[in-house]
Amino acid sequence: MAYTELPGARVPIRMWTDPATVEEGALQQLRNVTTLPWTEGLAVMPDVHYGKGATVGSVIAMRGAVCPAAVGVDIGCGMSAVKTSLTANDLPGDLSRLRTRIEQAIPVGRGMHDEPVDPGRLHGFPVAGWDDFWARFGGVAEAVRFRQDRAVKQMGTLGSGNHFIEVCLDESGSVWLMLHSGSRNIGKELAEHHIGIARKLPHNQDLPDRDLAVFTADTPQMAAYRNDLFWAQEYAKLNRAVMMGLLQDVVRKEFKKARPVFEPVISCHHNYVAEESYGGTDLLVTRKGAIRAGSGDHGIIPGSMGTGSYIVRGLGNAASFNSASHGAGRRMSRNAAKRRFSARDLEEQTRGVECRKDSGVVDEIPAAYKPIEQVIDQQRDLVEVVAKLRQVVCVKG
Repeated sequence: MAYTELPGARVPIRMWTDPATVEEGALQQLRNVTTLPWTEGLAVMPDVHYGKGATVGSVIAMRGAVCPAAVGVDIGCGMSAVKTSLTANDLPGDLSRLRTRIEQAIPVGRGMHDEPVDPGRLHGFPVAGWDDFWARFGGVAEAVRFRQDRAVKQMGTLGSGNHFIEVCLDESGSVWLMLHSGSRNIGKELAEHHIGIARKLPHNQDLPDRDLAVFTADTPQMAAYRNDLFWAQEYAKLNRAVMMGLLQDVVRKEFKKARPVFEPVISCHHNYVAEESYGGTDLLVTRKGAIRAGSGDHGIIPGSMGTGSYIVRGLGNAASFNSASHGAGRRMSRNAAKRRFSARDLEEQTRGVECRKDSGVVDEIPAAYKPIEQVIDQQRDLVEVVAKLRQVVCVKG
């Protein structure tokens, strides 16, 4: 679909969904963002829904400013996926052992490794820059440096909520590995530290929403945030890379006879800030629940734990700031899902998927999310579909 422009805003709000289907709270959040003098424009993805400060599924382009609460507390959260040489015929009828092996290799929830993962033992892991990355930890906010040991041991761990690890099949029967995670506790603590600082700055005292507090260019607060932001984004990318290495090791061991081969990994952030230029203007682009979809960029748009996912290629639509949705998007809150659905409902909606089916993950039930096929159809001018995947194993925190 072509975008619809939301009326009554100071700068363009381009929406790749019908505004009538978006809850009023989210629409108000979009309008609030445009009241900030630094905002140059918004692109709203079809998975848009109410968030903290700014809507999830929005792309906020600012000149000379960035809003840390809009970036969110899971800095650098994103997806990784890889196609393997395995096919459906290589998979056993009972996938419970494979799921168990994955859960043994990669800590989930609030868990961490007993000892830091040595990337040198991961097949094909790009270890160049690893030591330099950790050396830069000494330059992040002093308030969180005491968390270094935890940050090191959480490198290569999943987390909880909507984070997951999946084994999937594409429409030709090829096996894919896919995972979703971010910067873990260290990203959360860095974000909360800087959000607290931003809220106290004089220019942020008369905002329509306290979570729209910004840092502005050429200030020490902005310099400190950018340093920590980009470090946390790199942590998130490395976290996914370590997990993918561990996941590939599991698959190699479980399918020794098939000698699996892995194609290059596709990886993309969907909660992050990038420095980009549009119309000759340098902007700080915050993708809060959105992926970069520049011309030729590969991306991943997951559905839910029972509905499948899409590998896509960006079309480079500048009207969306070269962006696309990050997933199906929630259509009800976690608490609403828990009130409405039971573990039995979850079992029914994830039939055929080897996964948790207990009350602890009912908030992730497929019915709590928008239909992924509809979300993909609404952004045909933003991305083209490369592969459609359906999960057969799903690991949740």
